Amino acid sequence: MIRDAETLELLLQTVEAFVGDRLVPAEMEVGDTDRIPDALVDDMRALGLFGMTIPERYGGLGLTMEEEVRVAFALGRTSPAFRSRIGTNNGIGSSGIVMDGTEAQKARWLPRIASGEITASFCLTEAGSGSDAAALKTRAVRDGDSYVLNGSKRYITNAPLADLFTVMARTDPAIPGAGGISAFVVERGTPGLSLGKPEKKMGQQGAPVSDVIFENCRIAAANLIGEREGVGFRTAMKVLDKGRLHISAVAVGAAERMLGEALAYAKERQQFGKAISEFQLVQAMLADSQAEIYAARCMVLDAAQRRDAGEAVTMQASCAKMFATEMCGRVADRAVQIFGGAGYIGDYGIERWYRDVRLFRLYEGTTQIQQLIIAREMLRA
Repeated sequence: MIRDAETLELLLQTVEAFVGDRLVPAEMEVGDTDRIPDALVDDMRALGLFGMTIPERYGGLGLTMEEEVRVAFALGRTSPAFRSRIGTNNGIGSSGIVMDGTEAQKARWLPRIASGEITASFCLTEAGSGSDAAALKTRAVRDGDSYVLNGSKRYITNAPLADLFTVMARTDPAIPGAGGISAFVVERGTPGLSLGKPEKKMGQQGAPVSDVIFENCRIAAANLIGEREGVGFRTAMKVLDKGRLHISAVAVGAAERMLGEALAYAKERQQFGKAISEFQLVQAMLADSQAEIYAARCMVLDAAQRRDAGEAVTMQASCAKMFATEMCGRVADRAVQIFGGAGYIGDYGIERWYRDVRLFRLYEGTTQIQQLIIAREMLRA
């Protein structure tokens, strides 16, 4: 759903210019230092990128799903760390509040998230429950007008930067699986909340990850999202449906960037007296990548349009996530192959992309989990 094509085009031109002029030149620095310069984060705030998907009445841009994925195509053309810095605010970090929060909760937190004043994060995964999210062990026990949280969360994106955490915890241990899980908002600085050390990762330097630990962490009962117990897992799944479409679009943008780099290199690199782009086996790798990118882009746009039309898109979102992220991995591999020995050297940048995009096939549900979801939805239908 495009609400105003002219306004969207202006936004896309602005984002594309920002990506090309400001973010791409900083990729190497971010990869080397493992942090995004404060000046770039300030620029992201000024452009409204922290609040792209938050409703306009709370200070955001209120993008529809189709508008969001079109912006994500553009953001995907630079280091995923930049997208990650704003991604949790627009996606999993705030979506639970947007979808299921009370009006008071929305008014309290969403304007500050949209402005980039605070960074939101999403705490679902644990050491013993990742793909099996319903098996989580973190507890939230009601104590008068408060809940007391105990447990820990693993691999939490932006945790070292976060001011606000959406936390899934079990409020009723008597109900197994998803039914006893509730969602809470926990603010940084709350006594009993602490962080593990930032993890050393394969890729995506500049996007910090750490454990989030709760030890007798007392929060107000008003921080229970929607002020309803037992619906947190449903909130998490709705959040992930939306997030999977966003990640799919980012994967498409990343693949387009890598293919562009590989094509330019193939036209310049000489072997046997001519550019390697003239060899048919190299052309085959370029053509396969182009066809798969086109297919993934079409899938993402179709699923986004269906969601905007009010359809349930759990299966389509999983199809897009599975295909687009696996496609991105294949394009990365072909790009390194086309670069040859240069593809293995850090100065050319392709090896960093190869490492960065590997995560797309893991977070927001692994490829294998997407396969199970797709099959489940087929059987239900």
